[in-house]
Amino acid sequence: MAPDTSVPVLATVTGTIGSTPQKPGSSALFGRDGLITGTVGGGVVEGKVQEFAQKCGRTKESGFFQYQLNKGVSEPEEAICGGRITILVDADPLSHLSVFKEIKKSVSNREPGVLITRATGTGATGVLIDRYWMTRENKPDIPALYLKKIEAEVIGILSSSNADDYRQVEISLPGEDAPVTFFLEPVFPSPRLIIVGAGHIGKALSHFARMLDFEVIVIDDRREFANPDNLPDADHIIVKNIGEAMGVIEKTADTYIVIVTRGHKDDGVALKPCIGSDVAYVGMIGSKGKVAKMHSEFIRQGWATEEQWNRIYTPIGLDIKSKTVEEIAVSIAAQLVLVRNRSN
Repeated sequence: MAPDTSVPVLATVTGTIGSTPQKPGSSALFGRDGLITGTVGGGVVEGKVQEFAQKCGRTKESGFFQYQLNKGVSEPEEAICGGRITILVDADPLSHLSVFKEIKKSVSNREPGVLITRATGTGATGVLIDRYWMTRENKPDIPALYLKKIEAEVIGILSSSNADDYRQVEISLPGEDAPVTFFLEPVFPSPRLIIVGAGHIGKALSHFARMLDFEVIVIDDRREFANPDNLPDADHIIVKNIGEAMGVIEKTADTYIVIVTRGHKDDGVALKPCIGSDVAYVGMIGSKGKVAKMHSEFIRQGWATEEQWNRIYTPIGLDIKSKTVEEIAVSIAAQLVLVRNRSN
């Protein structure tokens, strides 16, 4: 038997009309044995895309796949959302590996950018794909007439800070038979979640937050808790005096802070450096009595104004009548998602 020479195939939603299971920019990687990671909709849609993707993998030809989600309820095997979805299937994404490496480098440096995909051809097969990476500082090697038109779109996307701001741009140049299609996909670093406290709630929250695409940083002064064995889902672990650590850690508009220190004894020192910062979220656990007492002290000492205090989410989490550690962590995670989605 001949060895299998197939490579992973990348499918990306490029357009939707009406109700569809995924939005433009959603991607999935397929291999010979099926889905590897990601999603373009799940269920019937994903099954159909998988069949098309695997065919593209065998023929080495990229193409567009369209699916109409308007089947009747009498056909339970089919989708009935009522919309239409268009998906670009790249038969050889590894040919653009250098671009994906650029993206990884930028994201690791917390530098946002836009993945530019040029698709020549609009058919089910025979589409040629070129990819480029563009940030505010670095421009890709694209013909100047195209780049001039694309750059304004890219700046608009980066200025919006909206990860859902996926755009399709058609550019017609003199002498060309048909417009050239560019798909612009924003790529932003994951928002940072700083969990102050490596106890039971901090550990459980780090697990849920990692699944929700936060970059998780846990701070605690106890090495027996703040270690990779106890916190396998944390991206970074800082073992340091809590007040000192919170005083120097970077706080940006995409930073979320959850304060759950041991016995609440360091909640105040963790909270002080957060007051007046431009972070997306500061939440602190505690009973109504404890919160009221701390509120009074912060105002009396001049550590916070009423307006600044009112920006703190405390008591923390959505009210789901939490009882267990895991339920408390879920309520906090849900509130983080709510705040994050409100800003998009």
